[in-house]
Amino acid sequence: MAATVLSGTSGALYYKPAGTLGQFAPADVDFANDTFTVATYLNFKVGDPVVFSVINATDGSAGTGTLPAGIADSTTYYVISYTASTGDMQVSATSGGATITITDAGTATAPNKFQVEYASFASVAQVREWNFEVTRDELDVTTIGNTPGQYVPFKTFISGFADGSGSATVYFTDSDDSLSNRMVEDVLQRIQTGAKFKLYTDQVFSSGTLNDTLSRSIEFEANLTSANLAINPDDAQSVEINFRPTSTPTFDLARS
Repeated sequence: MAATVLSGTSGALYYKPAGTLGQFAPADVDFANDTFTVATYLNFKVGDPVVFSVINATDGSAGTGTLPAGIADSTTYYVISYTASTGDMQVSATSGGATITITDAGTATAPNKFQVEYASFASVAQVREWNFEVTRDELDVTTIGNTPGQYVPFKTFISGFADGSGSATVYFTDSDDSLSNRMVEDVLQRIQTGAKFKLYTDQVFSSGTLNDTLSRSIEFEANLTSANLAINPDDAQSVEINFRPTSTPTFDLARS
C-alpha cells in the first residue's frame, strides 16, 4: 500500500518559556507569609501555570521529601507574584485567585530540593513555520605508513558528536500575553532554564484532545540565541527566532 505524504499543515510548535524553572529548600519557605524564595532573575510571569515536585538536585531525578503543606505534587497552580530581584513567589490554586495558604516548610534533605516549573507545553498559535537541523561531526582517523599502491589512499572517518539548531518564524500580536511575543523577549533572558520546545511534524487529535501517542514530535531543552525582526508596511510583523538544543532531543516519529 502506498504511503501518504505528510504536509506542513499538520505541524505545530509547543513551548515552555525560558527562565521558568527554579529550585528552593525548606529554609526558603516563609509559611507565615505564604511565600517561598526561588532563584533570582528568573522569568516567571503573573498567571503562569506551574507545578511543584521534590527532586534530587544532583541529577534531576525524582527525590525524596515532602512538599510544604498546602502545595500538592503534580497539581497545577498559578503565579500571583514573582519578584525578580529577590526571587520571592506566591501562587494560587486558580488563575487570579487567592494566595495558597502554606502551613509548614516541608522536608527535603540535601541533595533533595523542591522544584517549581512551568506546568506543561503550550501551543504557540502565531507560528508561520519552523525548522530543525541535526548534524554529526566527522572525526578523521586516517593512519599513516600504508604501503603505496596504484591509487591514492582515501582518508578514514568515524562519526562524532551530534549537534542541532533550529528556527521559527512567529508573528507579533497586540496581545501582551501572547507566547509568540514572549519568545522574542526570552532571547534576552539571561537565565534560560526551563525553555523547552516540542516541535510537531504530525499533530493528531482524538476527540478534540492532542494525542501524543499518535502524533510525531521532537522535544528538547533549548537556548534561544537570536531574534531577527522584519517590519515593513506591506506584511504582518514577523520575527525569526533561532535556538539550539542543550541536551539530546527526544525523537518520537512513530505513531505508537
